[in-house]
Amino acid sequence: MRRILASAAVVATAFLAAPALQGQGRAAKPPMLSGGNGTMYIGTYKGEIEIYDEATEKLTGTIKLKVGIPRSLTPSPDRTRFYALDSRFEQIEVIDIKTRTSLDSFKLSSGNKNIRINSIQASPDNKYLILFYRTATKLVDRWEIGPPTIQQYDLATHQFGRVIPWPKGEERESVILRIGPDGKHIFIFGPEEVTVLETANLTEVEAWPYGAPPEDGMGRINLGPVHDFYDAPGTFTGLFTMQDPGRARRLMGIGHVDLNARKLEFHPLGPVPGVPPSFAQAPDHKKAYGISQEIGDYEFWTFDLEKHAVEKRTRVEGRPRMGIRVSSNGKVFYVYVAGATLDVYDTATHKYLRTIWLGGDQTTELFVVPGTTPATTTAAR
Repeated sequence: MRRILASAAVVATAFLAAPALQGQGRAAKPPMLSGGNGTMYIGTYKGEIEIYDEATEKLTGTIKLKVGIPRSLTPSPDRTRFYALDSRFEQIEVIDIKTRTSLDSFKLSSGNKNIRINSIQASPDNKYLILFYRTATKLVDRWEIGPPTIQQYDLATHQFGRVIPWPKGEERESVILRIGPDGKHIFIFGPEEVTVLETANLTEVEAWPYGAPPEDGMGRINLGPVHDFYDAPGTFTGLFTMQDPGRARRLMGIGHVDLNARKLEFHPLGPVPGVPPSFAQAPDHKKAYGISQEIGDYEFWTFDLEKHAVEKRTRVEGRPRMGIRVSSNGKVFYVYVAGATLDVYDTATHKYLRTIWLGGDQTTELFVVPGTTPATTTAAR
């Protein structure tokens, strides 16, 4: 009897205390760390651009593409458009970001000539593109591969324009180029210098030796991974490398290029690891993050862009083909590429928080466009 009464007393005590404990549990539940109030865009194998609200991490819309599966999205300099390249590298669709509508689409291949586009740069006024491509012409007994070509393409007439000459007549298998923010110059980055062409007649006006070392005794600077989505027009920031001639080693550092000032700033961080990290900067330009990835050896990196230093490195369990983008408020970063998920991590601790499921396997870069109103913290789910 005593045992039964004691058990009843325990049950009664627990029952009376339950509401208070439950209330405390709800109040103590930590809020979810929000990425901000931006909008996320990413292309998928469903042949569309998926759009997510960053605060709720919910799908808010899709843009069905006429060209099919997107292989890449290139934002216009004014961030009003995406130029979507299809999976066959021969069709382009112009997307209005604000209205989420297709403005135009066109195929560049025709007849027996296929055009394979490697990179796209849009003019500041969105009137023409500069395309880097190669052609493959089908003959009776073979395919004839054309030379690597840089050429203008008029978006109003859908016609190819002038071919842009290679600096010193030296063709390359890849090219890094930019159109100046005023549209008056084209900058072609070579191994040791930047060739500057004026856009009126495509004549060379100067050669800027960006690769020259900032101090005597230092090696040549080489461009590395760049993330310029948040940079001011005419500038870009990345993780560059430099050969140290004294110790026969490569150094990596934060590089910032200003096209208008014809200037490159390079701040060494230290020796290049076995696999150099990727690079994605935060919208406030104070921090950047990266991933070094080798099978069985994955690391998250935090770079302090103000102190020009490596702030944090953390070994993690990785997955094949990882990309990284920073949230609009800089408090989380998203790990993406390969599959239908975006993994969310705390930028301060590098700790995994949660996973966002997409509607299909991703095929393009992830773009996070910051919002215009203050973000609020969403309650934990």
